[in-house]
Amino acid sequence: MKQLIAFVVVAGILNSCATTKSKKMLTLKYPATKKVDTVNSYFGTEVKDPYRWLEDDRSDETAAWVKAENEVTFGYLERIPFREQLKKRLEQLWNYEKLSAPFKEGDYTYYYKNDGLQNQYVVYRKKTGDNKEEVFLDPNTFSTDGTTSLSGLSFSKSGKLAAYSISEGGSDWRKIIVKNAETKEIIEDTLADVKFSGISWKADEGFYYSSYDKPKGSELSAKTDQHKLYYHKLGTPQKDDKLIFGGTEEQKHRYVGGNVTEDNRYLIISASISTSGNKLYLKDLTKENASLTPIIETTESDTYVIENKGSTLFLLTDLDAPNKKIVTVDASAPTPENWKDFIPETEYVLNPNTGSGYFFAEYMVDAVSQVKQYNYKGELVRDIELPGLGSIGGFGAKKKDKELYYSFTNYNTPGSIYKFNPETGESEAYWKPKIDFNGNDYESEQVFYTSKDGTKIPMIITYKKGIELNGKNPTILYGYGGFNISLTPSFSTAMAVWLEQGGIYAVPNLRGGGEYGKKWHDAGIKLHKQNVFDDFIAAGEYLIDQHYTSSEYLAIRGGSNGGLLVGATMTQRPDLMKVALPAVGVLDMLRYHTFTAGAGWAYDYGTAEDSKEMFNYLKGYSPVHNVKKDTRYPATLITTGDHDDRVVPAHSFKFAAELQEKQQGKNPVLIRIETNAGHGAGTPVSKTIDQYADIFGFTLFNMGYKELPNQAALKEFKN
Repeated sequence: MKQLIAFVVVAGILNSCATTKSKKMLTLKYPATKKVDTVNSYFGTEVKDPYRWLEDDRSDETAAWVKAENEVTFGYLERIPFREQLKKRLEQLWNYEKLSAPFKEGDYTYYYKNDGLQNQYVVYRKKTGDNKEEVFLDPNTFSTDGTTSLSGLSFSKSGKLAAYSISEGGSDWRKIIVKNAETKEIIEDTLADVKFSGISWKADEGFYYSSYDKPKGSELSAKTDQHKLYYHKLGTPQKDDKLIFGGTEEQKHRYVGGNVTEDNRYLIISASISTSGNKLYLKDLTKENASLTPIIETTESDTYVIENKGSTLFLLTDLDAPNKKIVTVDASAPTPENWKDFIPETEYVLNPNTGSGYFFAEYMVDAVSQVKQYNYKGELVRDIELPGLGSIGGFGAKKKDKELYYSFTNYNTPGSIYKFNPETGESEAYWKPKIDFNGNDYESEQVFYTSKDGTKIPMIITYKKGIELNGKNPTILYGYGGFNISLTPSFSTAMAVWLEQGGIYAVPNLRGGGEYGKKWHDAGIKLHKQNVFDDFIAAGEYLIDQHYTSSEYLAIRGGSNGGLLVGATMTQRPDLMKVALPAVGVLDMLRYHTFTAGAGWAYDYGTAEDSKEMFNYLKGYSPVHNVKKDTRYPATLITTGDHDDRVVPAHSFKFAAELQEKQQGKNPVLIRIETNAGHGAGTPVSKTIDQYADIFGFTLFNMGYKELPNQAALKEFKN
C-alpha cells in the first residue's frame, strides 16, 4: 500500500495580498483509499461497506492510511498563517493556576492543582493543623509525554490507604495502584485490565471494582458486554479477587458498579444493560455471607442510593417521576411499593448531593442552577444564594464535615470555589483564578427558538459586548443532544480565545439531553432521533435569521454523540454551515453496537438488528451512509484518537473516506488523528492546546480570514 503514503498539496499557495479575506484556499489531493466488496444484509436490504477494512486497528494497511491522512492534514494546517498565533495565545491564556475544592481524608486535606501548563493536575495535601503543602501524587511523572493520566482516586475509611486508577494513551482500560497514604509507598502489585470502574473501599480491608474479561481480539475495538463486580482484599493477588456480581448469564449486564455506603454498612450494586435504566441491589456488610436483596429488578428507571441513616435508605429515582425525586425506604423491605416521598418531584430536574448532615437539591431551571438545602426530616432549610446565573458543582462531603465547598461558573466566568457554612447558609469566596481574560467584556443571553415541530428550544449565546449583528460574525454552534446529558453554562479557556477574536459561541439545549428530565431525553432517542438534528438545524437558522452570523461564517461542532449530531446535520443540510467539526463521532449507525461497549447505547439509538423499521430509520440518518456524490459539503475537520476504545476511530476513518471520495468543490475534508490518545478524558494540556489551535485556525481560515479578526488581542506576538 505504498500509494497510501503519497500525497500532493497542489494549487493553494496563500494569497499574499494584505486583505483580511483570503480568496484562495489550499487545495488537496487526498490519499488513495481502497474499496472492498463487503456487503451486509438487513431485512433483505443489502448495504455496501467499502471501507470496512479500516475497522482493523491492528493492520499495517490501516496504520499506513492513518499516517498518510495525517500527512495531508498537517501539511494543510501548517500553511494556515495564524495557526502559531492562536497556539501562543492559547498557551498564554491557559497559563494560570487552577485549583479544585479541598476534601478531607484521615489526617489530611487534599486538593488538585495545576500551575498552568502542566499536562495533568497534581494531587497535593496539607496535614491538619499544618499549612505546609506537599505533593501526594503527580501524574506528570507517569509518562514522559503526559499521555498517562490519573482517572480515579479513592481513600479507605481511615484515610490511611489510597487506591488510584490510571489510563495509558487515553484508553478506557485502566490499572489500579494501591498506596500507603501516610508514607506514599506502593504496597501491592498493580491490578490490570480494569474498565468502566469506580473504586469503593470496605473499611480498610479492600475495595470493589468492575471490569470485563479481556477480549480475545483487539482490546481497542473488540466487543465487551458482560461487566463484572469484584472485591479485592488487600494482600492477595488479583487472580484471587472474589467475583461479587455478573458471573452468570442471569447476571449479564453491560455496566455493573458497586458502592459502599459511608458508614460501611451496605454494598449497593447497580446493573444496567444500557446507558439508561438500572437494576439495584444491596448487601448487608455487617452480616457474614449475606445474600443480595433486590431494591428494583427492572431497568425502567434510573434509581440510586445516595445516602443512608441507619437502615433508612434515601434513593434518587425517576420512576414515575421524569424530573426525579428522593424517596426513603427501610433496607429490610426496599422495593418500590414501600417507598415514601422525601423530596417530591417538581417541574425542574433534580440533581442532589449530601454533606454535613444535609441534602442539597440542585435544580436546573432552563439549564441554570438553583440550590435548596434540606434536613434529614425533608424540611426545607433555605434557598441558597448563588454568585450569579450559571452552573454549580459540589456541596458533597462527609456527614461529619463542618464546612462545604462548591464551584460556580458560566460561559464568561472562569470557575471559582466558594466555602459554604451549612448552619448559617453563608458563602464566602475561597479561591478565584487569576486569568488574563476580562469576563466583564462579554455577555451571555438566553433565547428560545422554535424547532421544526414547534417545540421551543433554549439556547445561550455568548459574545463580546457591543457586537454588531451584521451576519458576519464567526460563530461556533456547539451541541450534544443525547444520553440524558445536560449542557449547562461553563467557562472554557479555549472558547475565551474564540470570543477574544470576535467569535460568537452558541449552545442550544437539544432534545435527547437531560435539561428537562426524562421526557426531554426520550423525545430525542430511537425513532425520535431526528428531533435532535432538527433542533440543531433550527438553532443555526435562528442565528442566521437574527443576523448573529450567516452560512459563510457558521461552524458546527460536537463530540462523541455530538459528533453524530454534526455528521447528520452536515449531510442533511450541507448548505447551512461553512465549517463542520465532528469530534470522536458515532458515525456508522449500522455497526456502532458491534464495537467495545457500543451495544450499551441502544437505549438512545436502537440497533439495525432490532426491526426493519429501526434499520431503515438508522440508515436514513447514519452519516457514513448518507454522504452523496457530487455534493458540496462544508469545509470539514474530523478529529479522533487512535486509542479511542469508546467510539472507535473507524467511525471517523470511514466518514472521512466517504467525504473525500464524494466531495464536490474545493472545501477541504481532513481528518486529524491524534496518536496515543483516546476519547478525550486525560488528554494532556499540550495536546489539547495543539488541537484547539488547529480547530480554530481551520475554522477561521475556511471562513475566508487571512489574518485573525482581532489582531489587537495578539499584539504581544507581532514581533
